[in-house]
Amino acid sequence: MKPVRSYLLALIATCASAFGQSESRLLLERLALAESDAYPAILEDLSNTGDSYISEFVDAWRVGEVYSHETESGDKLILVQVSEKFIRLTSGETMTLSEEEKESLEKNRPSRSLRRELKRITDTIDLSSPDADTRIAAALKLGLSQNLEYLKALEKRILLEESSRVVRGFEEAIAISLLANAGDASVLRDSIQRLGELKSLPSRDGIASILKGAEESGDAELARVCLTALGKIDGHQKVVENLGNLVRGFSLGSVLLIVAFGLAITFGLMGVINMAHGEFIAIGAYTCYQMNVVFERLFGAQSAAYQWFFWVSLPLCFLVAAAVGFALEKGLFRYLYKRPLESLLATWGLSMIFQQCFRLVFGAANVQVDTPQLLIGNFDLGGVSLSYTRVFIVAFAGIVILMTWILLSKTNLGLYIRAVMQNRQMASSLGIPVSRVNSITFAYGCGLAALAGAALSQIGNVGPSMGQAYIVDSFMVVVVGGVGNLLGAGISAMGIGTVDQFLQPMLGPVMGKILVFFAIILFLQWKPGGLFPARSRSMED
Repeated sequence: MKPVRSYLLALIATCASAFGQSESRLLLERLALAESDAYPAILEDLSNTGDSYISEFVDAWRVGEVYSHETESGDKLILVQVSEKFIRLTSGETMTLSEEEKESLEKNRPSRSLRRELKRITDTIDLSSPDADTRIAAALKLGLSQNLEYLKALEKRILLEESSRVVRGFEEAIAISLLANAGDASVLRDSIQRLGELKSLPSRDGIASILKGAEESGDAELARVCLTALGKIDGHQKVVENLGNLVRGFSLGSVLLIVAFGLAITFGLMGVINMAHGEFIAIGAYTCYQMNVVFERLFGAQSAAYQWFFWVSLPLCFLVAAAVGFALEKGLFRYLYKRPLESLLATWGLSMIFQQCFRLVFGAANVQVDTPQLLIGNFDLGGVSLSYTRVFIVAFAGIVILMTWILLSKTNLGLYIRAVMQNRQMASSLGIPVSRVNSITFAYGCGLAALAGAALSQIGNVGPSMGQAYIVDSFMVVVVGGVGNLLGAGISAMGIGTVDQFLQPMLGPVMGKILVFFAIILFLQWKPGGLFPARSRSMED
């Protein structure tokens, strides 16, 4: 029943929105054709519609793109000129006019007094918007203007609000406006106290300015109220910053985790130091970019089908990177097993070859991948604005962890991988196809790196050397967590990502990164095997 109910609610909302728009267009036509004594009633009705089209019409009206047209039956219509076309205001349909009818059109212009009234309505129209976030944003904008006329509009509109969240936003806007418009000292103190309770960051500069004036004039009570409010605002801002750093740290750690999972498996299985692992990140990101281009050419950027490009590219980038990884394992990496120095040099050269190929195919400049509509926007959680994109990356990392755990713990392939990691010779003697396991595992690790690249394409630009920014951090994750240990990789990825995001605002990007590396070096001096040292039964060890 829930899907049906949701569909009906959406349909009702759509119909209500369409009704509101048609009502506002009828009111605009009445206003354009009415006498001046009818203006107040029509303007009052217009201000309550919340239709953003009113602002568009008023702009067209102001520059002379609105015309009166009398039909053969004697009815008068209002037409809006858009390029060379004439649109009927009430219905939005394009009118076909003869040359004679075009010449008979009369420009319809508002009087100066009507323009002043319309400006007041267009400035405050969003206070009546159907969207709660739009109403809050409009209220704060008007409050920050500290215009006395807007203060009256806010005080009038707050009485009609039913949403407690919107009422809170209107209270904040009114209190900010009263910082400049309070006629009484007690009203000013009450406003500052309320802003402190609301922990209003936009009001901080205004309160600080009042505090300075109070200290100069010797108003101890007002200064005390200002200091208390500023303490609450600054304390809340510190909490918001810390929570924001935590969320960014988790999103960075999630990317590192996806990349490091592939490294942890292949490094633990094959003993190959793959410096080209970061280029598989770029393969995934460029695959997303290519799908973006293909979908835009096939369907157009405004179509509903275009929104699927990113979701289609996720499995595709995994398959492309896995196929490249499979071929490289067969042709190169199988000759580098247990030869760390040779693998370091060979994969470093391979990394440069990949980067040059990216430059030849896609150009040296960075490219940008669009964000699907589903991931655009933010939501508020305890005063912290969280983007849907970063929340998706954290959730996506969780899905990758779950898939990898199922692969390693619940499948025969996972059993083979764990057996080969513990003792390659014994696994081979028991009939496990070690060569095939190596190829499939390496391909899977490359595919994971490509998924990380797809996630990164949503929070930054895509470039030939983008993978190199994460390869060192990813190796640190693997080493700190314990080579081949996925739980250790997960813990170290989140730890390194979070600490990095907390240190960078305090010390700067360079010093923050240096301090992280220094802490890792000290940790490895204490525990050389990482959080969870690898235990092998190999006779070679």
